[in-house]
Amino acid sequence: MADSLASNLAELRTRIDQLDAALIAIVAERLAVCREVAAVKQVADAPVIQPARVRDVVTSRREQAIAAGVDADFAEQLFRVLLTETHRIEVAGHRPDPAPEKQAAGGGESGLDTVASRVDHVVVAVDDLAAATASMVGRFGFHEVSMADPRPGINAVAAGGVTFVLVGPEASPAVAHYLATHGSGVQHVALEVLNAGYARACLADSGTPLLTDVVVDADGHEQFFAADDPTTGLQLGFISRTGHRVGVGAANVLALFDVLHQ
Repeated sequence: MADSLASNLAELRTRIDQLDAALIAIVAERLAVCREVAAVKQVADAPVIQPARVRDVVTSRREQAIAAGVDADFAEQLFRVLLTETHRIEVAGHRPDPAPEKQAAGGGESGLDTVASRVDHVVVAVDDLAAATASMVGRFGFHEVSMADPRPGINAVAAGGVTFVLVGPEASPAVAHYLATHGSGVQHVALEVLNAGYARACLADSGTPLLTDVVVDADGHEQFFAADDPTTGLQLGFISRTGHRVGVGAANVLALFDVLHQ
């Protein structure tokens, strides 16, 4: 039985490796076509960034993802990364200096380096929630997005794949105390990791001061917090999105404020 399961797993992993190789080949072909597009734009003296085209790509790929049974938000993330790389290539193609040689990753990567994938969101404590939200929306062009469990005193704003969570003093006594003590500003940066338990164990093994155990919320998100780093002033949270894809949870955001207030 164990041998059969191991054989099936090996076959499935081989298929994944083959699909990944095909995916890389498709990405390479797509980028090659984008280089041709860049050459045409240069001859036609057309702008590198064309917002209408970007919006069309994002919208249509979301629709295609839904039809294929793929999470639309996930598909949008993939294509925003592709669009960013496409733009970089178009601009970098005009640089006179040669591109640096790239090497495969060597040894010595940390456990966190293995499982960390991106900045999930940034939590900002603000004295005036309404004014801060209006500034992010009106001045910078963010838009308000729904949260998994909306609560008074917390607003989430996003632009593309970037999310900020604004937390005012009315959210909880712990937030009010934090603002009175530290003032407004970034309260913590949340990193998305593949597995919160593994990430926490790696950090614990390296002697990182940790504030909480891994906590799982109602939506299946696993999260824990590390202590404030005295050398950088950086407060980090770690989240593994193992449940349905939903907005940032207010309870998760307030958890660190509560721990710091204890």
